[in-house]
Amino acid sequence: MKTMQPAAPSLLLLIPAYNEEGRIGPVLRDYALHLRSFHRGRYEVLVVLNGCTDRTLEVVESVRQEHPEVRAVNFPEAIGKGGALIEGLRMGAEFDLIGYVDADGATSPAGFLQLVAHADQADCVIGSRWMHGSVIHQMQSGRRRFASRVFHAIVQCLFWMNIRDTQCGAKVMRRAAVEQVHSALQIADMAFDINLLYAMKRKGFKILEVPTEWTDRLGSKVVLGRTSLTMLLSIIRLRLVYSPFYNWLRPLRPLEAWIYRKLRSPAPRRTDKNSIPKK
Repeated sequence: MKTMQPAAPSLLLLIPAYNEEGRIGPVLRDYALHLRSFHRGRYEVLVVLNGCTDRTLEVVESVRQEHPEVRAVNFPEAIGKGGALIEGLRMGAEFDLIGYVDADGATSPAGFLQLVAHADQADCVIGSRWMHGSVIHQMQSGRRRFASRVFHAIVQCLFWMNIRDTQCGAKVMRRAAVEQVHSALQIADMAFDINLLYAMKRKGFKILEVPTEWTDRLGSKVVLGRTSLTMLLSIIRLRLVYSPFYNWLRPLRPLEAWIYRKLRSPAPRRTDKNSIPKK
């Protein structure tokens, strides 16, 4: 008697993009071909364009002619990487798993599917560049590695999540977990990952960190001084949101909005205190 094999999970892969016309085409083709060959379930690759002023949408539509499973949703205003992912996560209602990677191809398709392969073991699987067994083809510069480790130390002091690499842009989550924490997602800049992981932790979802394959790419959108300051501001704000002092932020909102404008970064979205997941 033949044993029935469980159906492979359906997968929505999100790729947030800001002015990526020069490199997103090959990345999308690589992912589409690899998923077609190695992912047994239904899948879709959704590029979430965030205030692009170049030909990124045109490039994505060109790839779609070759690979119909690739599509785009375009937000003309700059809503930030985090904002793009918040919007993209809303669109995963028909999929079992929702994941995301960066548009620069730093995470290979094979590396991403390694995360998918572990999705039956946790509610959220994240790639880590700092675990034994990770494969790093091209390291970040010394300055960026130093900034990354300082930021990690601050995150650990504020949130005590014991995650080695919160910022690696490769994660896969079960849809049910995403649906339960989505209302608490508010950080629109590159500190979004902290918001997501902390909301998952507080809700009691299991997070599994696994070694990944990763390559530092030229043309990073991260500007060390401004980006680092924005991310620091956002995680301090996030810590306050989860504290008894949350309501103290209300009179400071005009100042907060002014600071984010000066940093040319998207301000956090407003969140009802009642929507924050309880422990």
